[in-house]
Amino acid sequence: MAKKISIVIVSYNVSKLLDECLQSVDKALQGIDGEVWVVDNKSSDDTLQMLADKHPAVHIIANKENVGFARANNQAIRQSDAEYVLLLNPDTVVYENTLRGVLDFMDKHPEAGGAGVRMLYPAGYRAPESRRSIPTPWVAMLKMLGFTRRYYMSHLSWDEPGQIEVISGAFCLLRRKALDAVGLLDEDYFMYGEDIDLSYRLLKGGWQNWFLPYDIIHYKGESTQKSSFRYVHTFYQAMLIFFRKHYGHLSIFFAIPVQLAIYFRASLALMQMMLDRLHRFINPNKYKRKKS
Repeated sequence: MAKKISIVIVSYNVSKLLDECLQSVDKALQGIDGEVWVVDNKSSDDTLQMLADKHPAVHIIANKENVGFARANNQAIRQSDAEYVLLLNPDTVVYENTLRGVLDFMDKHPEAGGAGVRMLYPAGYRAPESRRSIPTPWVAMLKMLGFTRRYYMSHLSWDEPGQIEVISGAFCLLRRKALDAVGLLDEDYFMYGEDIDLSYRLLKGGWQNWFLPYDIIHYKGESTQKSSFRYVHTFYQAMLIFFRKHYGHLSIFFAIPVQLAIYFRASLALMQMMLDRLHRFINPNKYKRKKS
């Protein structure tokens, strides 16, 4: 008999965070017929040993190379047959009532193809990427210019369920019937963008995407260097893939602006890093770690 939920976590050199994540998942799964899959993208740390020692019930797929986020998730999804699939980042902590609350909502709303939750940074404030719009050329252009209210659907309440367009890949609960209908993650996206693409295909397929006011902590959401050249380049390249796939007739008008945006944002990131280093040089005592 199929499980109620299969939780899929893709890991890469985050052994300690993954351990904490799995401990929270164990508690959140109490009383729920579920299973956990970890797909490891050839970590060089002790991830596999940690899993064997501390989480022997977890299904493990140990890749011999880093195949990317989309492909790794698909590997586990294909081997599971649960009614629901949860794509979960390893740098998250799931609150004890979150899985039960989200599953209950999905059971009562058969038109819902997927759902995301309220993501909190470790400091306690809410992550705006918990609710996002499809980056149409217009919305994407506004975001690149720094006008993010439309992109982050800021008009929605944080405390009530609401329909959204994009479900974050950090916590993305998917109905198996919806996945069967629209297909798995597009493996053309190595990292970033695959959640946008899948969310868009769910909407086009007649399904609804929902934001639900249940909580997780997303550690890397706060510490990810979103101003770094690597992040900026990878994110906007993913956006360009999305444009070409879904707005191919307009791609000729947006390819050059997106490329220019990459280098513009990267230049800002470089200047910010230089300013940060200068500030650290001028005020070294401010950044010294306190001795315990």
